[in-house]
Amino acid sequence: MRKGFNLKKIWKFLIVLIVIILMLIVIFANKNTIMKKFYIIKYSEYVEKYSKEYDVDKYLIYACIKAESNFNEKAESKKGAKGLMQLMDSTGKEIAKGLNMTINNDDLFEPEINIKLGTKYISKMLQKYENIELALAAYNAGSGNVDSWISSGKIKSDGSDAENIPFKETNNYVRKILKDYRIYKDLYMSD
Repeated sequence: MRKGFNLKKIWKFLIVLIVIILMLIVIFANKNTIMKKFYIIKYSEYVEKYSKEYDVDKYLIYACIKAESNFNEKAESKKGAKGLMQLMDSTGKEIAKGLNMTINNDDLFEPEINIKLGTKYISKMLQKYENIELALAAYNAGSGNVDSWISSGKIKSDGSDAENIPFKETNNYVRKILKDYRIYKDLYMSD
């Protein structure tokens, strides 16, 4: 006996297909809303204030905070980096000293202090290297390493070959921050 088309199965398939298509339409229609759940903006009062004060794009700061701590003010790395922007105690104290501030190590967990010092540090690296890729590499691996890579010819001083950053972690870090930076700008610049 030959089986014919199973009308019930065809209708079930078509209904499932229609539901999937409708879900995809809703998702793509609300793509920015959904993306904003992953690319959040928090601590905007501090990011806005210090990005203006130190002349750094606020979306770059949001991208750094997302990558460094995912907006967890109590984050602490295995190496001892602290707070939203993952500052080492020595870096935090050095930047604070340049700003005529006195801090203790636990102050780096305070969002305003951490964002102020982290933004100032990025500003300092941007001024030194005049290149976002190298500034981010220095933020992650230290300016001593970046200076060494430049002087040994591993990377160019204009950052045009930043994909050659020799530390894999730093290379990936720079790429991630730049990707997140573009996403933040795409999502929020039109707001």
